Order: sequence, then C-alpha cells, then structure tokens
Amino acid sequence: MRISEMIERVGRTVFEAPFGAMAQIVGDSPEVAEIRIAVLDEVSKKIQRAGGKALFPYNVVRILLKANGSEATVFERDFFRRFFDEEVRKSLAKQACRFPDDLRVEIRVGIGDAAGELRIETLSEDVQPPAEEAPRARRVGRLIVSAGSANKPEILLQKARTNIGRLVDVYKAEGLSRRNDLAFAEDNPINRTVSREHAHIAHDKKTGEYRLFNDRWYKRGNKAENNCGLWIVRDGMGQEVHRDTRGTRLLPGDEIHFGKAVVKFQIR
Repeated sequence: MRISEMIERVGRTVFEAPFGAMAQIVGDSPEVAEIRIAVLDEVSKKIQRAGGKALFPYNVVRILLKANGSEATVFERDFFRRFFDEEVRKSLAKQACRFPDDLRVEIRVGIGDAAGELRIETLSEDVQPPAEEAPRARRVGRLIVSAGSANKPEILLQKARTNIGRLVDVYKAEGLSRRNDLAFAEDNPINRTVSREHAHIAHDKKTGEYRLFNDRWYKRGNKAENNCGLWIVRDGMGQEVHRDTRGTRLLPGDEIHFGKAVVKFQIR
C-alpha cells in the first residue's frame, strides 16, 4: 500500500485507535521502517566517548530522501519529523547517551526518478544569539472544554502550574493535598473517566512553552489506563502522555484527552 493511501486510512481511524496510529504506519510501511532503522543506525555510529561517557555531539540529524510527487507531500508532513525526532531522542536515551538540548531532526524531500534514495547527515550548527529586542508580552495559553462538564467552560493558563482533575479539592488522610484549577466534578459518564489528580500544565518562563504532565499513578497495561488515560491528538494523530519528569510540549490546536473528557489548547 502506498504511504499516501495508508495515511488516509489511518487518518480515518485515528480517533478509534489513537495510540497505535504511528506504530501502525511504521508496521505497514516498509519504506518508513527502513528509514527509521537507517536513521537510528547512523546516529548510533556517530556516538562518541568523552570522559568515559557516551556523547552524541551533533544538534542536527538531516534526512534527505527522494520520492515521487504524492509521497513527497506525505513525508513533508510535520508529524513525520516529530516522529523521527522522538525516535532519535529515545534511542540515545536508551544508550545512556548525552545529546544537545537543541537536537532536532530535519526532513528534506526531493522529487525525482530515484525514488527511495536515502541519505542521512549529522551536523553541528551554531545557533546565533538573537538580536536584543524589547521584551514581548507573554502569550497566555487557554483551555476550552469540548467534552465533559467542568467547573469552568474555559480557563486561562496564567499560573506557573495549572492542575486538572476530577474534584476541585482533593483530600487525603492528612488533609487537603491538592486543588485543581479545572475540575470535572459533575457526576456523568464522561467525567467519571477523569482521575482526582489527573494532570497539570506547567509554563516555562524562559521558552514560553506550556508542557503537559501526567500526575496519575498506574501500571502499564492496566485496563484503567485505557479508560482513564492521558493523550494528545495533534494533526489527526494520537500521542500518549505517560508519567515522566519532562512532560510533553503543547502546541496551539492540540486536543487533550483526560480519559473521555476533552479540552482544546489555544494561545492568545
């Protein structure tokens, strides 16, 4: 099956199986699987040793490939770049390898007869400091509830941390342990899929980014994970958000699913 046809098929079913959409693409497309293997092999070859530790010193991994017209358009989609970016970072992390904070993957597609031709480059690019300019006003994030009943139909993310969960006030044996800014307290089937301490969104003053963190305790594979999980739908593709210390960067237009409750993230 051609990649363009496969993307169209996955696009229609992404809401039915959002977690496996990208894995399905890789599994069904030998081309994508081969590119992934080639990229990770090239990255592994470029790992160096410094002071007894593994180091990947390059901040750019550039994928250059040739494809026909329709396939070229597919490979240029941003979710492919984000997929390979995440795969490279995960591969380096598994090898306990340090890498630059500004590491990024670029995909450049050429149209020609030699479709399938592939080349991978690793580069170190100097980032020029931006010219000094007057400080800009902070762009404030906003959550708009689109599925479920919350204490507020929308909320501005003006705090450093915004908590989301089932109840406004969460008590434990020792007393009040948490206050949720956005709470799905009304008793209905959608709200019941939201955990008491489901997630929080943190704002980074330096970068201006908003990052989503999973605050739930759960075991992988637990049935409750499917009924009360946390994921983002972006560009028609689902991305599961597991509990970690880095969080997941939010982009304007993201749909955030807290179980079956859904909010949309926007920037003002």
